[in-house]
Amino acid sequence: MRQKLGMIDIGGKQKTLRIAVAAASVKLGQEIIERIRNNDIPKGDVLETARIAAILAAKRTPQLLPLCHPIELEKVAVDFSLKEDFVYIEVTAKATAKTGVEMEALCACSVAALTIYDMCKMFSKAIQISNIELLEKSGGKSGSYKKGVAL
Repeated sequence: MRQKLGMIDIGGKQKTLRIAVAAASVKLGQEIIERIRNNDIPKGDVLETARIAAILAAKRTPQLLPLCHPIELEKVAVDFSLKEDFVYIEVTAKATAKTGVEMEALCACSVAALTIYDMCKMFSKAIQISNIELLEKSGGKSGSYKKGVAL
């Protein structure tokens, strides 16, 4: 027999400070990276558009993921690093809540990556989005996590 779907009951949990950091990469090639550096993309400023898209995505995560609890976010920070042929995206989400903010950080990274893809696709169809992952989290019953580190 299949288990019925449903949200996890967090009613008895205490609010704690929750922080999650997620990352993603968008491989574009050197030519497109230079266009982004020089703000030479016809649709406009790629990184600032992706930043706004990421923040909006974090705020709307429960509308996109059906079993995600709505969380009152206190902060969403989006940082980009332009590498030789890819953009590295890192998002930090913060809230004092009864459940974690991992999905908000991961959703924000994903939408930032998709926004970069959308704004640059006219130059290449070989753009690759990869390594969408949780780097670290803190707060809550399950404790802290840091990728590659035993805590």
